[in-house]
Amino acid sequence: MTVDDNREWLEADGLGGFASGSVSGVRTRRYHALLLTASTPPIGRIVLVNGLDAWIDAGAGREALTTQHYAPDVSSPDGISRITHFTTSPWPTWELQTASGCRIVHDVCVERHTGRVALSWTVAEAPGPVAIVVRPFISGRDYHALHLMNPDFRFEPARSGHRIVFKPYSGLPPAVFESDGEYKHQPFWYRNFLYRAEQERGLDCQEDLGAPGEWTWRLNPGERAVLILAASTDADAPASADDVVRLFEQITTTERLRRTAASDRLLRSAAAYIVKRGAGDTIVAGYPWFTDWGRDTFIAMRGLCLATGRLSQARDILLQWSTFIADGLLPNRFPDAGEQPEFNSVDASLWFVIVAGELLERAATRPDVLTPDQHAQLQAAIESIVSRYAAGTRFGIHADEDGLLACGLVGSQVTWMDARVGDRAVTPRVGKPVEVQALWLNALRFAAVGNQDWLVWLERGRRSFIDRFWNDETGMLADVVDVNHIRGTRDNRCRPNQVLAVGGLPLPLVDSMMAARIVSGVEHYLLTPMGLRSLASFEAGYVGRYEGGVDARDSAYHQGTVWPWLMGPFAEAWVRVQGDTPGSRQEARRLFLTPLLDHLDTAGVDHVSEIADGDAPHTPRGCPFQAWSLGEVIRLDRDVLRVTDDEERADLR
Repeated sequence: MTVDDNREWLEADGLGGFASGSVSGVRTRRYHALLLTASTPPIGRIVLVNGLDAWIDAGAGREALTTQHYAPDVSSPDGISRITHFTTSPWPTWELQTASGCRIVHDVCVERHTGRVALSWTVAEAPGPVAIVVRPFISGRDYHALHLMNPDFRFEPARSGHRIVFKPYSGLPPAVFESDGEYKHQPFWYRNFLYRAEQERGLDCQEDLGAPGEWTWRLNPGERAVLILAASTDADAPASADDVVRLFEQITTTERLRRTAASDRLLRSAAAYIVKRGAGDTIVAGYPWFTDWGRDTFIAMRGLCLATGRLSQARDILLQWSTFIADGLLPNRFPDAGEQPEFNSVDASLWFVIVAGELLERAATRPDVLTPDQHAQLQAAIESIVSRYAAGTRFGIHADEDGLLACGLVGSQVTWMDARVGDRAVTPRVGKPVEVQALWLNALRFAAVGNQDWLVWLERGRRSFIDRFWNDETGMLADVVDVNHIRGTRDNRCRPNQVLAVGGLPLPLVDSMMAARIVSGVEHYLLTPMGLRSLASFEAGYVGRYEGGVDARDSAYHQGTVWPWLMGPFAEAWVRVQGDTPGSRQEARRLFLTPLLDHLDTAGVDHVSEIADGDAPHTPRGCPFQAWSLGEVIRLDRDVLRVTDDEERADLR
């Protein structure tokens, strides 16, 4: 098996914490860890157990099962060379073959809503008795930070039965180890771990970790070593090795049943992003470094929740978020710790209205989903957002006399294209951005269900939209009109935002001729197998590769970088133009969905990356596990491009 450091796995705990790593076992990011817990779900993430060294001795000396990467560029030991197979079904599992004739199966399973991590090493084949030794690396740091050797680190554990607890620093959760093996305390510092992915991103990339001791198991063929990690001592400590094994079997049996209940890998992966916040639920925008962001949550949940039938979870998420509405705005993001939510977004609230409206439509045939009070609460949230936007709110957001929505202040960025380099907004888009109008007019459509007065605003805005945005010469829509709130100005750069006027939302805003020309232009200039470029390559300022330091990457983020989530609106627009038939949906699946389904095996296994390079070969970049990317793939697969059995049979006839 060829082992690739660029392929990564994820085990999320439903609380904001997770375990993750590369398929090779080499930690290439500061975020790769075995026990990474959210101290105040889903934020306050702390790395407790970073990784481990493991080896076996079958009588012919030590043979490594793991590999570490150290500065300046040294990989040791050679465990990576023994990996023969990897799968994520039902959880990350490796098979390793040693020169001494041993076949070892290693499993990592994270239990949902407890965060416990069940690790095992099974001696599947061996010529005789085998000793397995595991030495964990621990820290106790913020997940964005790095750890260095220091005299304050406490190696000494507390012991109770078959539980050993490390608390290297005061004020942090403990790192709890429960095992049926034998522990030997032998503290060391491991110095200068090198994280290649951080190095490539122009960030600090070296770390020191404490290694307090090692667990040893002496096993016969067919026997298994068990190690359970946790960030809490709330449960009783296991009194015996048998107690540890019973807990391990309870965790893995529960998780196996939960995961096999999902019909396919997309459905299983969707669950990773739905996490607890307070008494409700929310959606993590991406792993490993995002928390729950407003627009990401609402774009993603159309696929993660609505298309998968998780209507009750959609309800809970929307009701939870509705409590944060302030002046018609919803938070763009919740910081990791200790700060107030950030409200600098024009579109988060509009996406909320879209999803809430779609849930209300679906719930009309599912009376078990919403109580009358919950229905009224969501309808009231829609009305409060739309009415406040119309009257005017922060960040220059207001309905103009043409019925369209103006937004933004000079120097700010409130649309989804929100990158900054220092004090400079890379794509400020102040004025009337095209996708904001599509969202606004669709929001008015849903608001009119409860208040028909909004129909007047809707019709005025629809008439103005064509007059203000259509460019007959190019056959495309302007990206922004009334730039910087200067009446009559236009930004005609070729960007993908215009596709939301054709697809991706319930109400298209252009006629069939215009729609066909828009889709043709977007397909020609912006489409890649990974999604749509954020800027056409012929435009000034185009950046074809998302790489380098922070400033270089932020400058490229919306200046040519490809966004997989935009494939959802585009494919829907393409089908609408072709005519929504089983044949056009099947062709769209082949052209636009299949490449993204193939991508499930190339970066974040079973998931879809946040972004990719604008230039071929469109290398995946950013977060390897991104909620709205996966959400739009699921929405295409389950809703937009779905071909029923009856349609397929009719097509064959």
